[in-house]
Amino acid sequence: MRGIVLAGGSGTRLRPATKALSKQLLPVYDKPMIYYPLSVLMLTGIRDVLIISTPDHLSLYQQLFETGAELGLNIEYAVQERPGGLAEAFLLGADFIGDENVCLVLGDNIFHGTDLGPLLRAEAEQVSGCTLFTYPVSDPTRYGIAELDRDGSLVRLAEKPISPSSNQAVTGLYLYTPDVVDHARALTPSARGELEITDLNNRYLGEGRARIVGLGPETVWLDTGTHDSLLAAGNVVQLLQHRNEPVACLEAIAWRMGFISTRQMVRLTRNYPEGSAVATYLAGLLAREPLGFEAFA
Repeated sequence: MRGIVLAGGSGTRLRPATKALSKQLLPVYDKPMIYYPLSVLMLTGIRDVLIISTPDHLSLYQQLFETGAELGLNIEYAVQERPGGLAEAFLLGADFIGDENVCLVLGDNIFHGTDLGPLLRAEAEQVSGCTLFTYPVSDPTRYGIAELDRDGSLVRLAEKPISPSSNQAVTGLYLYTPDVVDHARALTPSARGELEITDLNNRYLGEGRARIVGLGPETVWLDTGTHDSLLAAGNVVQLLQHRNEPVACLEAIAWRMGFISTRQMVRLTRNYPEGSAVATYLAGLLAREPLGFEAFA
């Protein structure tokens, strides 16, 4: 499976912070926002990643991640010239996707949960059309909603419905089979000239090939599109890290997933100041791993 992080858009709701900087590079507590969706792809077992951003900002992501080899990844890049809707990601990434299944994650969505990795890996193994991840919300009129029948089966996907029949919001995390490129090409642009992800998902639903997976209370889903939600997300991450361990620590995930060796992990640990929270955490992980002297050479 291949992964796409959509990190485009103008971030107008976060001005002036985004006047000169991509929204997905703003810090959420102690790391750039894009670390969180990238960590989701890594937890899914994905090593081939495409980052899509604007012409003004793409070079910043290239500077941040380069080829991704340091994390055991293969990261490629594509430009989205102007906002064209979420489904445009599949047209921009058509060659990258090829005949592989693909996971799309929005660059401003944060997911965290102890069972999230195993769930994502299991779902990636069985995708047979379109798999959507939902989360209960208190104000469903603000979201794309999965409307269900009395048996809990998916019957319709509605974008910000006035009278929603469900509180299950469709999150910014999607799994597709490779025919998603053809489905995206067949979409009719909206009045704003954009290819809407809800329209794309409804095509799969019409074929009987869309399913939903509910994220339970053990999972945290955060959207960071406004100043208030960005601050709230930072506070949640701070709380989680003070209680448990770092969230979206890419080095630790890469090591635990087997993307990098212990020797490589030791080298990455040296990128952080001695005594810093991340350096201490990574050193603690390594201390529990039986190492030979050569790993530290």
